[in-house]
Amino acid sequence: MSALPAGRAATPAPPPFSPAPATGRRRRRPALGAHLLLVPATVGILVGLGYPLARQLVLSFQEYGLAQQFGRPAEWVGLDNYTTLLSDPYVWAVIGRSIAFCLVNALLTMAIGMALAVLMARVGRAARMTLQVSMLLAWGTPVLATMTVWQWLFDSQYGVVNWLLAEPLGMEGMRYHSWLIEPLSFYAVATVVVVWMSVPFVVFTVYAGLLQVPAETMEAAQLDGANAWQRFRLVTVPMVKPVLFVVLLLQVIWDLRVFTQIYVLQRAGAPTRETHLLGTYIYSLAKEFSMAGAMATIMLVLTLALTAFYIRRMLRQEEDL
Repeated sequence: MSALPAGRAATPAPPPFSPAPATGRRRRRPALGAHLLLVPATVGILVGLGYPLARQLVLSFQEYGLAQQFGRPAEWVGLDNYTTLLSDPYVWAVIGRSIAFCLVNALLTMAIGMALAVLMARVGRAARMTLQVSMLLAWGTPVLATMTVWQWLFDSQYGVVNWLLAEPLGMEGMRYHSWLIEPLSFYAVATVVVVWMSVPFVVFTVYAGLLQVPAETMEAAQLDGANAWQRFRLVTVPMVKPVLFVVLLLQVIWDLRVFTQIYVLQRAGAPTRETHLLGTYIYSLAKEFSMAGAMATIMLVLTLALTAFYIRRMLRQEEDL
């Protein structure tokens, strides 16, 4: 092998072969594939939710009852069903009760759930596991089984609640008190049941959000002189605010549409007309499909109106990010 001439550098080796950049058609394939992956879910949503919603909307503009179930053509009545419902003072009373019940239950559920989530984040491992197992049991118990237990607890003759109020606390007037006869005590029992069944979801969700708060941030706030309440209010809450917004939004939707708990308590002996909420009132209109569809559409509009503020807030937060 002969040596290279003096002062002449070695020729660098050619770079390894690299494929040519993908064409525009190939670059579009990943985006097209991602959209194709959404097709099954979109079809499922349209079939499972879109068709019933469209059918409900059409029925609300028709005169559709039991006769139409046996072949009689449905008559188009336009806005008559909505006019009939919205001109009835009782419908507005049901709407007002439903909104009040929804807001009270949502706020109580959020307050108790946040308190238990903070407690779960600060206690030891054994206490935390006990709380988690208790929450899972309360959350996983079927609704009807839970309602059976609560009916027994508030039973007028053999209920544990009446016995505790009468014997240890000396409230003899509560010994045979019927909690379901009066609307106010009926809603108190319903609130206890609904909140008790909703708190575990809030606890686990908020607890997961609390675990994402950096410990360094809390230590820095403590070094700056912030006490425990100030750290929670000024540091923890703003950092988990997106989680709180989503949970509160879901609670408002669920509590406005509550049905099973109210229906079971009504069947236990409560006066139905004085204790109807939107869900049970729509069910009572089952023989008049068109009126039930119109009332369900009003309920949908009301739900969207109550949640519009929170939806706007979440969209703004996503845009800021």
